[in-house]
Amino acid sequence: MRLNLNTLRGEIQEHVEAQGMVAFQSLPRSVEPAAVYWDTDRHPDYREFVAAAAAAGVRMVTLYAREFTSDLFDDTLEQLTETRMDRDERRAIETRLNEIRAYEGFTCQIELSFDHAQRVYIFDLHTEWFDDLNDLIDRIQDFQEEDPDETPLGGYYSNN
Repeated sequence: MRLNLNTLRGEIQEHVEAQGMVAFQSLPRSVEPAAVYWDTDRHPDYREFVAAAAAAGVRMVTLYAREFTSDLFDDTLEQLTETRMDRDERRAIETRLNEIRAYEGFTCQIELSFDHAQRVYIFDLHTEWFDDLNDLIDRIQDFQEEDPDETPLGGYYSNN
């Protein structure tokens, strides 16, 4: 997988427009409940996805490109400091996070989608280093420290 998907994003937009379709710049749609995902592992070529959209009679596809920002890095590092994780594991994750920080400003995810027959069809492509980052975030969240003084009722309960 490419380290930076920015060039590919431009290629996709040009290809979509060359097929007589409109590329609508959107926010991610991967949270749609009726989403159907394209198998990018076995069919990573976006041209196949665009051809499927054209065959379905689609005239507009949505295009979302996510850039890796320092905000995401800073938030993840802050979460790491608040975990119960042992020192060695925390240090290993921090080292990997600092390696990933080198990709700041790179496009890390491209999502291409279209609507057809009450479904949203999604082509979601992301870099390997962004997958690694998401795995690290999941590991950190598994170790998030809960406030021991916080109870479901805000610390007040009845003995009745």
